[in-house]
Amino acid sequence: MAFDATNEISDDALMVLYANGDEQAAHLLASRHVSRVLALAYRMLNDRTEADDVAQDAMLRLWKIAPKWRQGEAKVSTWLYRVASNLCTDRLRKRRGTGLDDVPEVEDDAPSVEADIMARDRATALRNALQQLPERQRLAVTLRHIEELANPEIAEIMGISVEAVESLTARGKRGLAEILSDQKSKIGLAT
Repeated sequence: MAFDATNEISDDALMVLYANGDEQAAHLLASRHVSRVLALAYRMLNDRTEADDVAQDAMLRLWKIAPKWRQGEAKVSTWLYRVASNLCTDRLRKRRGTGLDDVPEVEDDAPSVEADIMARDRATALRNALQQLPERQRLAVTLRHIEELANPEIAEIMGISVEAVESLTARGKRGLAEILSDQKSKIGLAT
């Protein structure tokens, strides 16, 4: 099938096409969703290799479910986020035996220009602060403020109410503010 207007084809339609053997549909779905699933997994796990594994596993699960996909029940993106967040939670639980402090820091090969250094310091501070939040707060904050999803979609991904999402997000933001309060001048956010 030739995809002339690829943005006009819904994810549900692509799932049906893939279930019927159209590999281009799979490539298009992957190009739409893998990077965001990978970003979520990296923010949750703080490990590029594990994030790659989670993204790959989530996509494999999507391909397996394609023949049974029921249009209109869930968005493909929501389903993928939920699967990825569950896979991340499983990995974090397994890590607890070794301790999160034992996980090596991911190296960044960005150019060392002053602005890039400051941005990297801020990103590192935020990533480290996110790691200190409880898992559910970290997931809610990441989905809302980094992935920019709406609260109802986050509620569906997490399997909780919209009010619970709002509460987790608010507590997560307060926690981040508290964790980062003594670092403001160091990362260039002095008031």
